[in-house]
Amino acid sequence: MKLREPLYIVAGARTPYSKMGTLLADKAADELGRLASVEVLARTGFDPAQIEEVIFGCVAQPAESANVGRVIGLRAGVPQQVPGITVHRNCASGFEAVTQAAEKMNAGRGDVFLVGGAENMSQVPLLYSQTNVKKFGAMARAKTTGDRVKAMLAFRPGELMAPVIGLQLGLTDPVCGLNMGQTAENIARDFKISRQEADEFSMRSHHRAIAAREKLREEIVPALLSAKNGDASVMQDDNGPREGQSMEALGKLKPVFEKGTGIVTAGNASQITDGAVALLVMSEAALKKSGLQPLGRLVAFDYAGCDPTRMGLGPVFALNRVEQQTGLKLKDADLIEINEAFAAQVIGCQRAAKSDEFGRKYLGRDGALGEIPDEILNVNGGAVALGHPVGSSGARLVLTALKELKRRNGKRAVVTLCVGGGQGGALWLETV
Repeated sequence: MKLREPLYIVAGARTPYSKMGTLLADKAADELGRLASVEVLARTGFDPAQIEEVIFGCVAQPAESANVGRVIGLRAGVPQQVPGITVHRNCASGFEAVTQAAEKMNAGRGDVFLVGGAENMSQVPLLYSQTNVKKFGAMARAKTTGDRVKAMLAFRPGELMAPVIGLQLGLTDPVCGLNMGQTAENIARDFKISRQEADEFSMRSHHRAIAAREKLREEIVPALLSAKNGDASVMQDDNGPREGQSMEALGKLKPVFEKGTGIVTAGNASQITDGAVALLVMSEAALKKSGLQPLGRLVAFDYAGCDPTRMGLGPVFALNRVEQQTGLKLKDADLIEINEAFAAQVIGCQRAAKSDEFGRKYLGRDGALGEIPDEILNVNGGAVALGHPVGSSGARLVLTALKELKRRNGKRAVVTLCVGGGQGGALWLETV
């Protein structure tokens, strides 16, 4: 849909992206979101009392911080009278935070919003099976020592040592029964994508991310890490990108999801990551009143559904839907960002977009959607190198694209991603 009034993205900041189980593992989602939000307010000097709503995306919402968007707002210094919500559209949750702000603004329900996404994938809990939950319930209800002993004896050896992995559940589609890596393998087969092509894509992502390190620091608020031996340290950069990434090193990794025949490895898939992004967004009227200079504006967006077994092609369906409603075509973009859930998935999007057959059969077009050139795609690297903290990735794409668009004196960028469950989202951004 084309917005009646554009939403201005005034400023943004993010934490470093940290591989699961590493430097930011002990910082919960609300703390990561707080760090990014405080930095945005500090960089702009904007009065948080002027914010009308806080909207944050989060997929693995922590039980100890229910409605984590509200918690982030309060802990970042946003006054208590300002409401806050948490949104969830799987990998597009960061997009959803931005686009809900745009919809609310166009509906006359606010002019200034603090939005973003926060995710600590290291802290996704291990779960007990429902069988074990019932047994724990029986223990809790036991009235006598004998009843408690009887309830304890109901547990089988090893049951308590085999919890259900929450992260694995979250990355498996409950409708089609496939995990996300298996859907990428389907796309690799459909479009005849080789292991070498996927590894080459991955290597390029790492090389670009390393080359862009100084630029990416403009987005990042350094994170103070827990003190060790009395000495605190600071994390300044994403720790996913690997210097000197080579085809030889990538080639040594074994397929994860389809043993022997598959092409998706830990090296050509997005990294499981912790991190958060915050954006200050507002209407044109509020922008003029603030006197701030924006990074750019959101002018159009949409979401689309697709086959969950090929969920990685969601960007193509979303881009097609936005074009139908606005006339904006891929050739109008100076920069393109596609979240790198898997190297094979992005390559599949490139091939589907330029296929006349795919356009006619699946998009209802006369021909192809268009070209997604490597030269303007994910120019600072993507999630294969930087990581994919699922609730925040969409907001990062917006921030990264707008900053790079400014550097290049470009006019338009389109940012898009695939969504678990078979969806895609696409946002068109412009400089001002």
